[in-house]
Amino acid sequence: MSLRDFLERFRPAGTPGASASGVPADRAAERAAELEPALAGLADVQREAARIRAVAEQEAGALRRDTAREAARIVDAARERAPEVRRRAAEPLLRAARQEADALRAAGDRTATVIRGRALENMPRLVDLVVADALSPVGGKGKGL
Repeated sequence: MSLRDFLERFRPAGTPGASASGVPADRAAERAAELEPALAGLADVQREAARIRAVAEQEAGALRRDTAREAARIVDAARERAPEVRRRAAEPLLRAARQEADALRAAGDRTATVIRGRALENMPRLVDLVVADALSPVGGKGKGL
C-alpha cells in the first residue's frame, strides 16, 4: 500500500447515498480488507505459538523425567558409597580412641609396675611380721600387723 492510498482513506466522503461523484466509500469494508491479511497472519502466529508451546511442554516433560532418573542414580550411588564414607570419616576418631586406649593401658601398666615394686619391697618385712606373729606364744594374737 502506498502512502497515497493510505492518506486516501482519510479523505472525506460525500453524504450517504448516491451522488454525482459515485457511491460513498465503505469504510468498514476497507478496514476489513486492510486488516484481514494481518489478522490471518496473526492466527498463523498463534497456531505456531501453540505448536511451539506444545513442543516445549513435551521437551520439559522429557527433561524432568531424565533429571528425575539422574537424581535417583545420584542418590543410589551416594547410598552405595555412604558406608565407605562413614568408615573414612570415623577413621581419625577411631585412631584417636585407640591412641587414648594405648596411653591409658601404658599408664595402667606403669602403675601396676610401681605397685608390684612396692609389694616386692614390703614383702620381706610383711613375711617377717606374719611369721613372728604366728610363732608368738600367744598363738598369733599378740603384735598384729
